[in-house]
Amino acid sequence: MEKLITDFLDILNHEQVLTGDDLKSRYHHIWHMDKPLKVKALLLPESTEQVSEIMKICHKNDQPVIVFGGLTNLVGSTETLERDVVISMERMTTIEAPDLQSRTITVEAGAILENVQQKVSDAGLLFPLNYGAKGSAQIGGAISTNAGGLQVIRYGMTRNLVLGLEVVLADGTILSSLKTIIKDNSAYDLKQLFVGSEGTLGIVTKAVLKLVEAPKSRVSAFVGINDFSKVVEFMRFVDQGLAGTLSSYELIWKTSFITLTKDPSVERSPLPYYYNYYILLEGLGSDQNVDQQRLEHLLEEALHQEMILDATLAYSQSELNWFWRIRENVDALVAVCQFDQHFDISLPIHSIGDTIASMTEQLEQVEGVTHVFPFGHVGDGNIHFIIGKTSEADTLRKRINAIVYEPIKSLGGSVSAEHGIGLHKKAYLHLCRTEAEIAVMIQIKKTLDPKNILNRGKVLDLN
Repeated sequence: MEKLITDFLDILNHEQVLTGDDLKSRYHHIWHMDKPLKVKALLLPESTEQVSEIMKICHKNDQPVIVFGGLTNLVGSTETLERDVVISMERMTTIEAPDLQSRTITVEAGAILENVQQKVSDAGLLFPLNYGAKGSAQIGGAISTNAGGLQVIRYGMTRNLVLGLEVVLADGTILSSLKTIIKDNSAYDLKQLFVGSEGTLGIVTKAVLKLVEAPKSRVSAFVGINDFSKVVEFMRFVDQGLAGTLSSYELIWKTSFITLTKDPSVERSPLPYYYNYYILLEGLGSDQNVDQQRLEHLLEEALHQEMILDATLAYSQSELNWFWRIRENVDALVAVCQFDQHFDISLPIHSIGDTIASMTEQLEQVEGVTHVFPFGHVGDGNIHFIIGKTSEADTLRKRINAIVYEPIKSLGGSVSAEHGIGLHKKAYLHLCRTEAEIAVMIQIKKTLDPKNILNRGKVLDLN
């Protein structure tokens, strides 16, 4: 047995160290469950202290480490090589009772997002981070990727919801600052180094999350619009009219909307297929009847002013659930693609209409592209693409990437709005970060992980 493995067995039980045949049921991503994991070992720590001891061994032996969360990432962050050791956070799932006075909750990195949401909901509070993979995504992964989701325009990204972190550094040092305070200007805010760093600077093991009071009402509507300028005008109008309670403003292009609401999708459309853009908006408030009436009045006024062409409200919980199933069921888009390529870019809001139209036109002319499905969180400038194609050929992938990514630099956008850089977007980082910024990032990486053992090869190229 390799000495490295015996060193791990000195600090972990046998069932916490998986090697050989025990790895056959493991995988690096939920979309690749049919591909057995090929690594030196997969480790299952149960505490921050065990993670620390593991990293001391790995640091001493220059051993590369990949951290596994819910395995839902879309940028290759959890792809492995046979040389790697994997640390899976799946056994670190403790969710403490919410602190009602400070409106916080302390959770371990392996806690599932949906379980955290349910725990705080039972206490009359809300953890507003919300996205489609909530049933499998882990808090540590959400923090490491600075996840966004459906309610960013009101509550912000993950970094806005993290008050304290416990992190294990590459050499095993435990950096712990599990504070429950909102204001802390005592020198550098170190926790923010690790939010969005994709496991390249340290391993998040525990977090203090910021909570808000649970809303007493939830109102939603689908709206049809033909002109993108009206999409922006109506967003400002409804945001002002809902007096700060607008929580989501989702935009679905016509081609995507039709596919989401026709066979083989199980959902049906609440509006006719007459419009270029379909908006799904949501407001979270304090009085269901008052908020419903207010939204209804706003939609009537918007129709009168010809900002929108059509609208339908959700008048029941079942209708509300139906509306949001349409938006969240991106599997319906993937299902019609032989092969698929995903994007999550950020653009200045005013440029979204023309830019996506130009990208779509170019993509549809590429031989091998079969479908172009744009949709996104337009309220924060985050647009997603799912591109259907006939093969996984590298030349086709790069051609598609070029069309989507090349305009980013001149527009002042980002190649990643919320999914991170990982392995797949590393070559395009220079389009949204300057040479000076990347140089500083490399310097930080070399300082915190001088042996380059944490998620080696991801995000930055240190060679």
